[in-house]
Amino acid sequence: MNTGVKESSSPGISFFERYLTVWVLLCIAGGIVLGRVAPGVARYLDSFAIYVNEAPVVSIPIALCLFFMMYPIMVKIDFAEVLKAGRSIKPVGLTLFLNWAIKPFTMYAISAFFLGFVFRGLIGTDAVDYVKLPLGVDLAVGDAYGAGRVVMHEGVRMLEVPLWRSYLAGCILLGIAPCTAMVLVWGYLARGNDGLTLVMVAINSLTMLVLYGLLGGFLLGVGQLPVPWQALLLSIGIYVALPLVAGYLSRRWLIASKGEVWFRERFLHLLTPVTITALLTTLVLLFSFKGDVILTNPLTIVWIAIPLLLQTVLIFALGYALARALKLPYQDAAPTAMIGASNHFEVAIATATMLFGLASGAALATVVGVLIEVPLMLMLVRFCTKTKHWFPAA
Repeated sequence: MNTGVKESSSPGISFFERYLTVWVLLCIAGGIVLGRVAPGVARYLDSFAIYVNEAPVVSIPIALCLFFMMYPIMVKIDFAEVLKAGRSIKPVGLTLFLNWAIKPFTMYAISAFFLGFVFRGLIGTDAVDYVKLPLGVDLAVGDAYGAGRVVMHEGVRMLEVPLWRSYLAGCILLGIAPCTAMVLVWGYLARGNDGLTLVMVAINSLTMLVLYGLLGGFLLGVGQLPVPWQALLLSIGIYVALPLVAGYLSRRWLIASKGEVWFRERFLHLLTPVTITALLTTLVLLFSFKGDVILTNPLTIVWIAIPLLLQTVLIFALGYALARALKLPYQDAAPTAMIGASNHFEVAIATATMLFGLASGAALATVVGVLIEVPLMLMLVRFCTKTKHWFPAA
């Protein structure tokens, strides 16, 4: 994940970021306890929603959490850096190729193989999940839609789908979201080219506005969980475009009125814990719904984590190998490989929550991406620093 910010010459990794996996584990425990002790709290909060055809579409509390999850990332991006992309054709081109031509399809193939074949019996051949009705589609109880059918669940029309397909949907949403929040950290720790990382973050953020919906709609349709385009467009608008525009405008205004030094050294430091706090709040609510699933089958997270882990290692290895084949210097090769390997899990969680619901298996799958990302990326950073001699000097 990437910030695209020139905050300092040594951003390092913050206390929150270093122990993100610990916080996620604590949220799992806290959410499960909340779900057992006060099961109505999360459902009450999630009931404040925008409804279409009597079906909840946008949870207002979750939308607020997810906006504050995304805004601090977007306000850090300096889109003027995109102008420098002409000097870095090979690494930028390689990143776009990995993120949009390779990664979404390998994620689909690996996840479908493991979740729909290898682990399907362990997940439950007949296990089902209840997800939101697609936005803009008026379906009656009993109607078929993709791999599911419309049923009444707890007084609300929902789509009943195979549980493994719901997990697959979450993996798909992770696979089409290249990292835009912590790649600067990974690149710095690996002693990569910070300027190039800034360029790639800005370009990927802009590219996501177009390709996230196109690839998401296509792959979810292939997975028999079709989602109407208006739902994906609304998701992109709320969770990518809105914080991006707000970040861009407020960045320009703050720098113009307070100066760039104040913006970097004061304002950005105030925002540092905001993204992770909003993320962890969302996770507590999510796990308050999914606690029974985890307690009944605690290995569920393992079944989801295995394809995500394999996908991350595969994309990193492919990016690293192609960077070496293109004779990129190490300072460009490391961030190029890592921006493809890591995921923009904020957008993935937001989209899964909006399209399928906070209690869906798809939302749970995106959270597993958070759980494995930090320790795995730190291991890949260490691998990079030990193999920098494989590449020519800058």
